Amino acid sequence: MPDAIFAHPRLARLYDAFDGKRDDLAGYLAIADELAARRVLDVGCGTGSLAVLLARSGRTVVGVDPAEASLEVARSKDSDRRVTWIHGDATALPALAADLATMTGNVAQVFLGDDDWARALRSIHAALRPDGHLVFETRRPDRRAWEEWGTDTEPVTLDIPGSGRVERRFVVTDVSLPFVSFRYTYRFRSDGAVLTSDSTLRFRTREEVESSLAASGYQALDVREAPDRPGREFVFVARRSP
Repeated sequence: MPDAIFAHPRLARLYDAFDGKRDDLAGYLAIADELAARRVLDVGCGTGSLAVLLARSGRTVVGVDPAEASLEVARSKDSDRRVTWIHGDATALPALAADLATMTGNVAQVFLGDDDWARALRSIHAALRPDGHLVFETRRPDRRAWEEWGTDTEPVTLDIPGSGRVERRFVVTDVSLPFVSFRYTYRFRSDGAVLTSDSTLRFRTREEVESSLAASGYQALDVREAPDRPGREFVFVARRSP
């Protein structure tokens, strides 16, 4: 099941405001240009920021996400109905013959078990055309991001249209590597409601990711820096083997 931050209707409407400026999206658009990708699949598309950007560049785009509340937000951005939205996880994908599949943000790290990760990779493989590409990011374990997260505990309050003033608190709840868990707590000033969202991410090493790609029918072509967070993430560029 998707985390409440994505699946609860009241929290999904807050996501973009608290997520801030998405400096990573320009990098994915540039990679789509580099690979001459005209048909793109956005796995774990969330509130649709990348999918809509890709569609506005003239591409055919499919966005898939298991959180219906997030898809509702995504659809509200897609007034021209350029994107095909699919409610489901990666295993719900039809054969799309996509040129490129993407997973932005923490999407690749929400697959906690090896079997779940392998199933997702195989399903994306089936949705790509032969020699199509998969591009995704994952945080570097050696950067130990959770240590920084643990010190950044000051609440953040935003005034959000339709929701009013909302306070968000963040706390790391468990570090049992390769798993890191954390909790967001939201307090709505308008009515005093308090909602929480718990998440867990898996931090895989570069070698683990490359091995999983090879086992699922991909060739890892390149491992790049994330332009918006150099030294903090790996960006994998892989090609589907025929």
